[in-house]
Amino acid sequence: MIVAGFGFSTRATAASLRDALAQAQGNARPDACLGALATAQDKAESDTFRSLAKALDLPIRAVPAEVLRAQTPLTRSERALAARGTGSVAEAAALAAAGPGARLLGGRIHSTDRMASCALAQGDTP
Repeated sequence: MIVAGFGFSTRATAASLRDALAQAQGNARPDACLGALATAQDKAESDTFRSLAKALDLPIRAVPAEVLRAQTPLTRSERALAARGTGSVAEAAALAAAGPGARLLGGRIHSTDRMASCALAQGDTP
């Protein structure tokens, strides 16, 4: 299963999330069939994030902070590291939600407005 992980600002719009996802899919696997969307547990209740999941008819995987911190992302944002204890919320969420042994299909990609980032991970978790 391929999971799209997201990190995003409270100012992110649905267009921000869609843009980041489209760019991540284009860079990694344009034909990628997504199985779920993932983000930090406290962000999973965001109306913007929930509306994207509903529009795509995908389940949301809310990843607890301690699980995010246990992942090994490819990229490193000092801001994310200071705030969340991980170099990339998008990458960590994708890895965690895709399950043990998951691998990233590329580093996180920012939306054009830089309000959201998305990373794709592939794993065996159904």
